Amino acid sequence: MNVRNCRKCGKIFNHIGGMPICPACKEKLEEKFQQVKKYIRENKMADIKEVAEQCEVEVGQIQQWIREERLEFTEDSPVKIPCENCGEMIRSGKYCEKCKREMTNTLSSAINKPKAVLVEPKKVQSTGNKMRFLDRE
Repeated sequence: MNVRNCRKCGKIFNHIGGMPICPACKEKLEEKFQQVKKYIRENKMADIKEVAEQCEVEVGQIQQWIREERLEFTEDSPVKIPCENCGEMIRSGKYCEKCKREMTNTLSSAINKPKAVLVEPKKVQSTGNKMRFLDRE
């Protein structure tokens, strides 16, 4: 059993996985997420600070939801975060499309596919030791 203190409220709870917060705080966080999502839909041109202030959520939490790809913004939205690899501004996730492609290519080339080995059949050399039958009369 993995017992921890909640990072948000300090209560002791049985931690199964994910963020170390208790079920009650997870539920509150999910309610805030739904509130942020609704606000963004209604105010498409709001920047991240405005969304955070209006929904009473930390900017860092909104950025985490964007990195987790739970929130994605339209092309014309002022809300963007930097790619973790090159710094290009993106709407959702951790990496821009270019960096994702490069990582995929690097990973693909790092994994060498085993080449088929051609096995030539061995030639049986005759040693002259063959089975012989004697004539019976």
